Amino acid sequence: MRPILALLFLCLLLPAAASAAPRIGVMTMEPGTIFFERFGHDALVVDDPARGETISYNYGFFDPGEPGFVGRFVRGVMMYQLVALPLAQDLQYYDETGRGVSIQWLNLSDAEAKQLSAALAVNARPENARYRYDYFTDNCSTRVRDAVDKVLGGALKRQIEGRSHGNTYRGESVRLASPAWWMWLGFDIGLGPAADRPLSVWEESFVPMRLADALREVNGSDGKPLVRSEQRLLPHRIAPEPAEFRLAWWPWLLCGLLIAAVAVWAARRRPRTVAAVALPFWALCTILGVLMGFIWLFTAHRFGWSNHNLLLFNPLCLLLLPGGWRITRGREAGPWFGRWLTAIVVCAVLALFLLWLPVEPQRNAHWLALLLPVHYGLFLSLRRR
Repeated sequence: MRPILALLFLCLLLPAAASAAPRIGVMTMEPGTIFFERFGHDALVVDDPARGETISYNYGFFDPGEPGFVGRFVRGVMMYQLVALPLAQDLQYYDETGRGVSIQWLNLSDAEAKQLSAALAVNARPENARYRYDYFTDNCSTRVRDAVDKVLGGALKRQIEGRSHGNTYRGESVRLASPAWWMWLGFDIGLGPAADRPLSVWEESFVPMRLADALREVNGSDGKPLVRSEQRLLPHRIAPEPAEFRLAWWPWLLCGLLIAAVAVWAARRRPRTVAAVALPFWALCTILGVLMGFIWLFTAHRFGWSNHNLLLFNPLCLLLLPGGWRITRGREAGPWFGRWLTAIVVCAVLALFLLWLPVEPQRNAHWLALLLPVHYGLFLSLRRR
């Protein structure tokens, strides 16, 4: 009799398990040490009793070996894709690299959880999985955010789009890239004024850790907190996420004034030495200026367009190289050398004027403080040569 009752109970339990709603979680991976891991990562997790396994839906996959990948990367038209894989398999890489992982289980209704699970399964199909990636507006984190917002009928966006912490795309990029000096310099020099607009909490959730913070502050469709519980899956064993900081402009100004003063003083005795030191500086300005101009005119990296730093890392410095070389050889620089020096100083002053304008401001006061005195010091030192 007992085996028959057990079999009957099992038959009643199986349909209930098959119809049970899955659990949905947002999994956040802390920043890694490789440059493309600096911003952290996240994924949507579906724990579905009907399937008997937990699936991670990860929007961060790309194939660097596919034809034309490098060219599309340079032009800003990269293609990423959503991949569905077992949670244990997805966690393996983060465990090996020491990156911490936590998960926020969401308070969704059964209908919402089933709807989101079904939508992710459809999105992960090969014909639907690829999408055009954008660092700030369409990445692994914004895709997770948008999927949750859609199943909530836009409630997530309504609750956080009207709030702001004052963060910007530049500030978040420089902060997270700061452990790698070349990376934060690249962001700080290469981003234009569009990256300096204060972001809403909705927009700043392009950073996975910011999205996790935002989810803790909102309610679900039933009026209760959206995050039901949080769980640490893996400990973080490497350097922690960089803290917020702001660059003070006055140390940069002191450095710029010192360089200018030394250049003016040395030019009275050793003008050839000053010109020799200036040559690599002008070459660097030329290279960076050409790169910024290329980003603006020939790529889809729109947050690098209209970059005011073009007036400081001026590509016109290329025209100074022949005259500077002649000075190092003890010869006259030529009739146009002083005019090009003047033009570059005027451009740097124009960058200062643009900083004060309320239209399209760019947070480059520290670069102005450093480079305007340097350009003017070289003008005073070499204009009569």
